[in-house]
Amino acid sequence: MTAALAVSTAACGGSSDTSNQPSVNTDVTFESGTTMATLKSAGKVKIGTKFDQPLFGLKGLDGKPTGFDVEVAKLIAAKLGLAADKIEWVEAPSKVREEVIEQGKVDFVVATYTINDKRKERISFAGPYYEAGQDLMVKSDDSAITGPEALKAANAKVCSVTGSTPAEKIKEYADPANIVLFDVYSKCADALRTGQVQAVTTDNVILLGLVDGSKGDFKLVGKPFTKEPYGIGIKKGDTKFCEFINKTLTDAVADGSYDKAWKDTAGKVSPEAPKLPALGTCS
Repeated sequence: MTAALAVSTAACGGSSDTSNQPSVNTDVTFESGTTMATLKSAGKVKIGTKFDQPLFGLKGLDGKPTGFDVEVAKLIAAKLGLAADKIEWVEAPSKVREEVIEQGKVDFVVATYTINDKRKERISFAGPYYEAGQDLMVKSDDSAITGPEALKAANAKVCSVTGSTPAEKIKEYADPANIVLFDVYSKCADALRTGQVQAVTTDNVILLGLVDGSKGDFKLVGKPFTKEPYGIGIKKGDTKFCEFINKTLTDAVADGSYDKAWKDTAGKVSPEAPKLPALGTCS
């Protein structure tokens, strides 16, 4: 894969530019019987992603998904020898991700997919390629809230969603009387905009989408205080495909295409590209 791998310029909801895609490894050959050989021979690949996750996987105006997850998926496809127009995108919301892998409805899933032991009982993971975490969103001119430890000192009200893991976790950092709960995060964003709360908390990828839609009113604090490693879901036990994907991720860091995938998508809101997490063992 060449150093100058170009990716889609559409970060969130825009059209995909088919002339601006990863360089395809057209001369690649694979061991017979492997998933890689099967997909290369078929000349197409089905990839599961989210269609409703701004900056990571959001269906664009042209009907194609855009975002960091999508660009990572394209890098893998390109290393298989498949151009972006050979990808069939399949919506893979959280509740059906294992199911679509097990049933063969997709060849792999890149969809803000946290690696955990329960999911490993049904499928295998390559990666992780990104580590998400709970963070805070504040107004752009707020210099007092620099992390969760600053909430009590600032006597800040913080908003989250009823019944969520972030709503429980924030109790370690904020006074209970200052925790405001709604049913959806959009109401938290409205409360932040009107000054009813001083911070909103959930996973940083959700907050990045809210920041992106705020027209400059909000910013991400950028001090995550939990760890959510995002992996690439594949059929259980497909060790060779896992190893192929992990090498693709490592190569993408080395040639700069991983950083470019971030900068052209989520990096438009959070400019500093993340470091590739330590890759797990394929099994």
